Amino acid sequence: MRLWVARILEVEPMTGFPVAYPSSSEGLMATPAYMSASAKPACIQSGPACTQFSGLRRSGFEQCMRVSSSFADLQQFVTARSSRGVVTMAGTGKFFVGGNWKCNGTKDSIAKLVGDLNGAKLEDDVEIIVAPPFVYISQVKDTLTAPIQISAQNSWSGKGGAFTGEISAEQLKDTGCEWVILGHSERRHVIGETNEFIGKKAAYALSQNLKVIACVGEKLEEREAGKTFNVCFEQLKAFADAVPSWDNIVIAYEPVWAIGTGKVATPLQAQEVHAVIRGWMGKNVSSEAAKAVRIIYGGSVNGANCEELAKKEDIDGFLVGGASLKGPEFATICNSVTAKKAVV
Repeated sequence: MRLWVARILEVEPMTGFPVAYPSSSEGLMATPAYMSASAKPACIQSGPACTQFSGLRRSGFEQCMRVSSSFADLQQFVTARSSRGVVTMAGTGKFFVGGNWKCNGTKDSIAKLVGDLNGAKLEDDVEIIVAPPFVYISQVKDTLTAPIQISAQNSWSGKGGAFTGEISAEQLKDTGCEWVILGHSERRHVIGETNEFIGKKAAYALSQNLKVIACVGEKLEEREAGKTFNVCFEQLKAFADAVPSWDNIVIAYEPVWAIGTGKVATPLQAQEVHAVIRGWMGKNVSSEAAKAVRIIYGGSVNGANCEELAKKEDIDGFLVGGASLKGPEFATICNSVTAKKAVV
């Protein structure tokens, strides 16, 4: 089992900031973060898609210290976890893959997509959900024969009534939904939903026996300003303040700069944020919740990059956008659970 720990080793000459980069329990890497990309070990290069986005490396001194503390706190949760044998993950549930179809599709294209999913060979050790547009939920529910659950993309914060354009948790349950996606960046930044309102919606959905995919993530300017962790912590706190339990919640980390842009966080970048989120859960919710909760990654996940992302221990699955509209590619992403079989 591999444990990544944040270490502050040197001061970056250009900025004066402490350099924080990962080390593993297998031995400390002694390459300064300000060296050229070609001089760094491959495992700490940022990668061509987003060359400067390391939330650890770009943080100021105080935040680096907080992050280092978060990783130190995290160590007790990671080292205490027992091996699951076939699939090693940080969370205790199955590998989780969700397909968010957003505002896409027609009756005909949805029928084709469902047909592709029904014909796909899917691994057993993965929990799969799809989130169609509201108007196609019944069509998908009635025609989907694959072992896939149905999710909604949004729900109202309370009982139904005079709320034009909204849909209640009770109505979603009545149509056969088992999950709902809440806090997605498009709801936050396009529709204008606040952290507190999203937390209220999550609490009500859970009270009506809907399970919740709770989304968190930072915008590009927040990433570049070194605010990645603070933004995620504030969003997580709004959920934690509202919900009575995390038993039926999956956390989805979706950096806004990687959603629909073709950019994707490198496996190391995604892992570092997932690990810090788990550390926050242990410190602010409970050690049990930190060990059990599944933290999935979303942001331009596709059939080409899913296996490398899936190999990271704190990446417990994916929330997939555009690629979930292509049945064969979505099946490939679901089956990336096999990439974890060698991690024991």
